[in-house]
Amino acid sequence: MALEQELIVRLEAGVLWLTLNRPDRRNALSPALYEALRDALEAAGRDPAVGAVVLAGAGGAFCAGGDMDRMRRQAESAPPSPAQRIAAMRGRTRIVEYLHGMPKPAIAMIRGAAVGAGLSLALACDLRYGDASARLRTGFIGAGVPGDFGGHYFLPRIVGPAKARELYLRSPMLSAAQAERLGLLNAVYDPDRLEPEVAAIAGALARGPQPAVARMKENLNDGLALDLAALLDRECERHVECVDSPDHREAVLAFTQKRAPVFQGAA
Repeated sequence: MALEQELIVRLEAGVLWLTLNRPDRRNALSPALYEALRDALEAAGRDPAVGAVVLAGAGGAFCAGGDMDRMRRQAESAPPSPAQRIAAMRGRTRIVEYLHGMPKPAIAMIRGAAVGAGLSLALACDLRYGDASARLRTGFIGAGVPGDFGGHYFLPRIVGPAKARELYLRSPMLSAAQAERLGLLNAVYDPDRLEPEVAAIAGALARGPQPAVARMKENLNDGLALDLAALLDRECERHVECVDSPDHREAVLAFTQKRAPVFQGAA
């Protein structure tokens, strides 16, 4: 299957919509889909026309994780060496590095199952929204593996280390309401309102001051690893950089004129 068939890419009003398109497999991740998603995210981070990214799934699921049929076929064939498999996996996991680290906000729009690596993809996004059909689960222990795609990095930072251990070791299926209470979903909308609400949120971000949004995301990411003094250094540097920008001057002028700002970097 051609790459573009497994990933639907649509740029609309500065928002890049990336839709996993294997609905018959609940959007389980295939080699072609890994490659297409990685390439699309790498390009989005460099594209000034992209102000925000929305990751979604076609049909009734977000992403069921790895394709178990592919794993079965792989296990039945003569496998490459462990070193080769590790290198190939590490190449695929660049996807979550791009979602987390690119200078554009990433939003996961979740209907149905987000399980295993599919959950990890959602966790790597900056914001997550779902409807009542959303079901979230780590799912790895049932497959006899510890898990990949950065879930061990993101989940403890979102729900806390104790709850993250429970979600990995016991692997409960979380309803949308449970996921929202834990902070895994930022909000839950009615099914017919989910896409319009996400489009409005993503559109507002895409119309925002892009350098400031990028620096804000860098600050938030650095805050996960740096001590306070080091983070204050980075904040000051980035803040002054943006104070000197046309967007900040436009924001000040718009405030004095009692109107909404029109940012230079808006898509």
